[in-house]
Amino acid sequence: MKLHMTPTSPFARKVRVQLRETGLEGDVTEVDHTAAKLSPTAPVAALNAENPLGKIPALEVRGLPALFDSRVIARYLDTRHQGARLQPPEGAERFRDDRLEALADGIVDAVVLCRYELVLRPESARWQPWLEAQLDKAKRGVAALAATPLGDEPTLGTIAAAAALGYLDFRWADHDLWRGAHPGLVGWFTRFAERASMVATKPPS
Repeated sequence: MKLHMTPTSPFARKVRVQLRETGLEGDVTEVDHTAAKLSPTAPVAALNAENPLGKIPALEVRGLPALFDSRVIARYLDTRHQGARLQPPEGAERFRDDRLEALADGIVDAVVLCRYELVLRPESARWQPWLEAQLDKAKRGVAALAATPLGDEPTLGTIAAAAALGYLDFRWADHDLWRGAHPGLVGWFTRFAERASMVATKPPS
């Protein structure tokens, strides 16, 4: 299998953490697109050939079309390892974990859009009310995350939550979107970030 990724992508990090938690990292070659300066305005032909949406992560799998997005990849990989599944069994527990993953992904969606607005759009064309609305969405999402019981064991939901918070630290530390207001969440993330899978996938400084 081949995983198209960049080490700074929080969505790719979800998958990369999962690979290490399940012992599958040796079965997957990570294809880093950093040098191609991947962005919505700079498509990469090799990636588009696997994912017509041009997004990462995308997973090449023998016998299947390439898989995307991170949630689809995560559920596929959870069928490929021998240990306990990271997605809880069917029922209320699964829906709570699915909701947690969707919440974490939504936080990342909002701040990634903000980053595109600040980095890719000319300053004269930026729409400040829209930017502020996305940041408010991220803050509300983090508040909901802080109110959600989070276990210390990896699930698809807790991995997504940790990847989201790690991305806020990586790209938005100057804005303090979560640490100052949610000390309990800081404690949870501090513990989770010590996992070997999180240390190995920490974005480069």
